[in-house]
Amino acid sequence: MKWSIRIGRLAGIDLYMHVTFLLLVGWVAFLYWRQGQSIGSAVIGVIFILTVFLCVILHELGHALTARRYGIKTRDIILLPIGGVARLERLPTQPLQELWVALAGPAVNIVIAAGLFTFLKLTASLEPLQTMTLTTGPFLERIMAINIFLVAFNMIPAFPMDGGRVLRALLATRTEYSRATQIAASIGQGIAVLFGMIGLFFNPLLLFIAFFVWIGAAQEASLAQMQSAIGGIPVKQAMLTDFKTLKSNDTLERAVELTLAGSQKDFPVADNGHIEGILTQTDLLKALAARDQYPTVSSAMQNEFVTVESLEMLETAFARLKDCNCHTLPVTLNGKLVGLMTMDNLGEYMRIQAALKS
Repeated sequence: MKWSIRIGRLAGIDLYMHVTFLLLVGWVAFLYWRQGQSIGSAVIGVIFILTVFLCVILHELGHALTARRYGIKTRDIILLPIGGVARLERLPTQPLQELWVALAGPAVNIVIAAGLFTFLKLTASLEPLQTMTLTTGPFLERIMAINIFLVAFNMIPAFPMDGGRVLRALLATRTEYSRATQIAASIGQGIAVLFGMIGLFFNPLLLFIAFFVWIGAAQEASLAQMQSAIGGIPVKQAMLTDFKTLKSNDTLERAVELTLAGSQKDFPVADNGHIEGILTQTDLLKALAARDQYPTVSSAMQNEFVTVESLEMLETAFARLKDCNCHTLPVTLNGKLVGLMTMDNLGEYMRIQAALKS
């Protein structure tokens, strides 16, 4: 994800922080400073919000480790101001698998809350929850309350919360996956409308939550439709097989000629079928603007790139195209270049399939 900073690695999974997360840290620090009128108070506020997001990381790690049990890898975990996101390489294929993956996150928060409650009870330091605010009250008890809130909020039966995925998993045991997604998305959007109406009269924050839920439900329904359309289809059936390649010692003028001669935007740089790099249209234009004396393809191409095997499924290619923020994926077979996959030809393939089924 753009504007994300790598902050570490946990259980073999990279952890990233979106730069907007710093705005939340700053806001909480300001609230604490205003409450205590001291730098020490602001520091306590920062420690509090970082502890909360440690619980969020553990929540997402619960999803990731449970998914790992079913052979599903997690690309990374990203911290956002509104929470965390564990980006799985693919969704579970079985309803019960998705159910356990979805429940694993809230289960972590339940364990944390239960542990803190037991400690506070044993030390006789438990206070009434209604006496606490974001900035006042026992530190550990506020962390406990936040974990209880995280469970309640995440179990709302609406995408993109865990409750929406739990609902879809339960529905998918009785009907097909795409139909279950549509029903769960509709219920989620209904909840969004309810939140919006309540927010108009009582709490503006609910308007933000309503918008978040509505967009999440719409995106999940759209994604499910696409996955249903391309599910179980190998990349080789939809890849581009009529394409041009460049060599690393070709001049950029050769790349310009190929660009103007057709509609291809990105060019694999290959030698005897083995990929050495990718020359994207953006990189080509940057290199031309630099006006180097002897510009070659090797000086402008990207040496790090993502590929997909021709026998892998289209869902995998679609996920990689989204995550790599690139326009073109080289398609390989036994390490050799055999085609290209782009969002454009993926969309064309889906439209053709839809027309054939109508």
